[in-house]
Amino acid sequence: MRPTVVVSDVDEDALLDELAGAPSDEIVTRLAEAKADAVVAAVVADGRAVDTVVLTCDSMLLINGELAGKPHTPDVAVERWKAMRGSTGHLLTGHCVRKIVEGETVASTSRCESTAIHFSDAPDEVIERYAATGEPLEVAGAFTLDGYGGWLIDGIDGDPSSVLGISLPLVRKLLAEININVTDLWIARTPSS
Repeated sequence: MRPTVVVSDVDEDALLDELAGAPSDEIVTRLAEAKADAVVAAVVADGRAVDTVVLTCDSMLLINGELAGKPHTPDVAVERWKAMRGSTGHLLTGHCVRKIVEGETVASTSRCESTAIHFSDAPDEVIERYAATGEPLEVAGAFTLDGYGGWLIDGIDGDPSSVLGISLPLVRKLLAEININVTDLWIARTPSS
């Protein structure tokens, strides 16, 4: 069976308010867990989750001692980039994996992955042109590694897949914690003729 995307509709702002003052890694992990709660409830309610695995993630950038999510507007993206250029931040991605058997959650585990991002000392014009592309507006930390933003990253220390949204090594480990071999989720491919 192929993966299915289910939007969680979690009120992230309300949860962030509730978690104010909590450690940063706990915040992103709780966001991922809240998304898992919502997705599990939705797929169980409509009968889609008889036997399944639910994976949810949430990312935020820890920079200059503050957590930054999606900027949503070009002005906020420009402001954020001007504050973080030439520095290093940590992209924190919370992961949650739930195993559903016969419509019931039988196992759950979660954890956070941190990857250091070294931002270039981009000039104002480059930052403004990047924000104008729209790419950084709906991504955590106002950057992507696999798009235009990759041109403005001087390097990373850690797991590149976590920066793309899902840490493959961490998900493999989380699956193992709930007795699922990652290869069990792979889709068998038939050879082309």
